[in-house]
Amino acid sequence: MALDIEFVRGQFPAFQEPSLQGQAFFENAGGSYTCSQVIDRLTRYYTQRKVQPYAPYEASRLAGAEMDEARQRLAAMMGIETDELSFGPSTTQNTYVLAQAFRQFLKPGEAIVVTNQDHEANTGPWRRLADEGIEVREWQIDPQTGHLDPAKLESLLDEKVRLVCFPHCSNVVGEINPVTEITALSHAAGAFVCVDGVSYAPHGVPNVGELGPDIYLFSAYKTYGPHQGLMVMRRELGELLPNQAHYFNADCLYKRFTPAGPDHAQVAASAGMADYIEALSDHHGGPSEGAAAKASFVHDLMRAHEVELLQPLLDAMKARNDLRLIGPSDAALRAPTVALALNRAAAPVAAQLAEHGIMAGGGDFYAVRALTALGIKPDEGVLRLSFTHYTSQEEVEQLIKALDLVL
Repeated sequence: MALDIEFVRGQFPAFQEPSLQGQAFFENAGGSYTCSQVIDRLTRYYTQRKVQPYAPYEASRLAGAEMDEARQRLAAMMGIETDELSFGPSTTQNTYVLAQAFRQFLKPGEAIVVTNQDHEANTGPWRRLADEGIEVREWQIDPQTGHLDPAKLESLLDEKVRLVCFPHCSNVVGEINPVTEITALSHAAGAFVCVDGVSYAPHGVPNVGELGPDIYLFSAYKTYGPHQGLMVMRRELGELLPNQAHYFNADCLYKRFTPAGPDHAQVAASAGMADYIEALSDHHGGPSEGAAAKASFVHDLMRAHEVELLQPLLDAMKARNDLRLIGPSDAALRAPTVALALNRAAAPVAAQLAEHGIMAGGGDFYAVRALTALGIKPDEGVLRLSFTHYTSQEEVEQLIKALDLVL
């Protein structure tokens, strides 16, 4: 079944906003539009339940119940236990807290593996462990394609490696990495696995239980929700790592690695993300029950729509000789996050596109290591064109025409 794009766009107030009419949004990798279900829950929380949650009076009881609902429903969609999902102020902050836990957990002489394909948030904090005598090994991308070859990871793994960190999908390369394969390789070598899913999750909520990593991180504000970082921490690892929260919260898995108090309203509003996924599943005749089954059904709907729209854009870009398309030219192998290296600085080109109703960005996008490895000057950056399932065919056509005019 094809995605009903009119129904989808009807769930996002931005598409009915007069000030945005005629503008096509192609900077979704920096933050997506927010669905009405999240906005409604956030408004309700701030107007009816803006009190300290979990007290016995009714407004407080309802506030806490909504926070619990968000965790329960999203965890179920990801195929994990409820207390294996926690909320923090951002994915960057969550990663820094995790790095502090591993700083206490690892011993000098032990090793971790990071990549140069990542956004800095999932590589910088881990690299700083070198200050504590931890060996940091870099799994390097192909300098021509940006590809991460699992065979090259195998050569880095031995009994000293305790952690492997990599992205589900790079925010500039776009290629979808084989998480299950990489996780199996790492686990076989005795290492834990941390996956940055920030650039993948907007294209379909992943079933982390099936994928297998020990840690999976992504951002709600890039997944139609509020500005929160979501972190999956599987129980086996979570109980091994030192507690980073208040000592009296040490026995609560979803609090162990979020030392700051949660943003109650935004956690509660995150249940709207589950509302939205269920609405899509129900509208398209998806499974009648099972949160993970519904999420998987919607994931496939989203991906099929994105692949169909992405391929013409990739074909148009790879046919040009005045730019370099980063990552695969086969839409089925990547997310619709398309980085173009131009023969000049990218930011001014993004500004020119804005004159044609295209909202896009130019820069390094905190992927300085990846761009440098690809031979791209970070100060010139790349033009990044990113969309998601609510993008229409007409908008992609508008983008291609605008690129022809500007480039």
